[in-house]
Amino acid sequence: MSGGGDSEQDRVAAFTAFRKRMNERILAEPNQVVRRFFALDTQTYQAGALDVKTKELLGLVASLVLRCDDCISYHVAQCREAGVSRDEMFETFSVGLVVGGSIVIPHLRRAVDFLDTLEQGDATVAAPAHDHG
Repeated sequence: MSGGGDSEQDRVAAFTAFRKRMNERILAEPNQVVRRFFALDTQTYQAGALDVKTKELLGLVASLVLRCDDCISYHVAQCREAGVSRDEMFETFSVGLVVGGSIVIPHLRRAVDFLDTLEQGDATVAAPAHDHG
């Protein structure tokens, strides 16, 4: 995601469109386990004893440690929507890096690149409901 701005913004748009299309496709199936898992994920990230911002930061750390690039990108975007500052984002990246170790570095690179792209284009990766990655 480094280099030309248009292709970076296209990648953000493609990521968002694919997630939306496939989530709709998956939820169109009459599988209650899948539907309930998606609903549980949505409920988990709603404000409660912890606010949405804190929960998204926790999701970002977990995604970094588990090394899921789609999840990392999603949580980076959700963190931005929740008002997470760049300094807060980098402190969160540092927690994920320390917990996950050096194997997280390639994912950290992609996370920072995705964040830069979002900031440059003020693009969002919004979803009608929260869902994993």
